Amino acid sequence: MTRTTLTAVNGTTLVGLLVALGTGTKVRRGRHGVLIAENFRFRMPAGSCFTVGSVIITNRPAEWLLAEERIRLFTHESRHASQYAFFGPLFWPAYWLACGWSIALTKSYGVRNWFEKNAGLADGHYPLELPLRPWAQKMFGREDGRTAPPGT
Repeated sequence: MTRTTLTAVNGTTLVGLLVALGTGTKVRRGRHGVLIAENFRFRMPAGSCFTVGSVIITNRPAEWLLAEERIRLFTHESRHASQYAFFGPLFWPAYWLACGWSIALTKSYGVRNWFEKNAGLADGHYPLELPLRPWAQKMFGREDGRTAPPGT
């Protein structure tokens, strides 16, 4: 698996494993080379799971995330592992910059965040669209708060 190898070589999976080790979570194998650190006991960033390298950290048991009815959530988190493979440790500042941009535009860290959009907003349980803040509407968009497609 190229993604698994890249996240191992770039050190992001090691960081994910250190988070798991440091918080006492049990690490199990998932699908497609992804590891799952289950029963994370600390406050999550907003949702039920987050990804560091090729490690998905969840506050639930691994079986919960691997259940067929959550295949889209697992896929969303796996896409983040692919982003870590490409960006390596640069993922963190790039992701937080994208969060800041999204919050500045919409009050949500995910809706206008390239990383979340690329991972699949609906799959990650994010709204697909939120109104732009008034300043952003004036600068970028239309009255309904959505930006117009390029060339319109």
